[in-house]
Amino acid sequence: MDTELALKPLVPGECRGRVLILDQYLSFFGEVDPETGCIRGSNICFPGRVLVFRGSRGSTVGPYIIYALKKNDKAPVCMIVEEAEPLLVAGCVLAGIPLYISTTRIIDKLENDTYIVVNCNGGLCRVEAK
Repeated sequence: MDTELALKPLVPGECRGRVLILDQYLSFFGEVDPETGCIRGSNICFPGRVLVFRGSRGSTVGPYIIYALKKNDKAPVCMIVEEAEPLLVAGCVLAGIPLYISTTRIIDKLENDTYIVVNCNGGLCRVEAK
């Protein structure tokens, strides 16, 4: 796979790693354990992964959970979403985690566990599978 995807960097930075797709909205407060980087009550963990999901929902505590993930070395290497609410952007800025928004349904265009590299020039990001 070597394709151009319409991704816009909201929090710029390097993004490379294995993809973890969650076809859902995620609440960082309550659903995510900041000490493990896992979704509570599941075996879904995203430390060191490219987290691809619909978007976040929820509490004003969410940015602090994202920051705690980074401080505990349990954060994803970057996040790619279809919708970016201001609290998700704030959390990624606070933690220094690259965040991209997609104008298409990116979840259908990537595969779990594929190693990707995202390179951006202007508003268009190129995604390469390795």
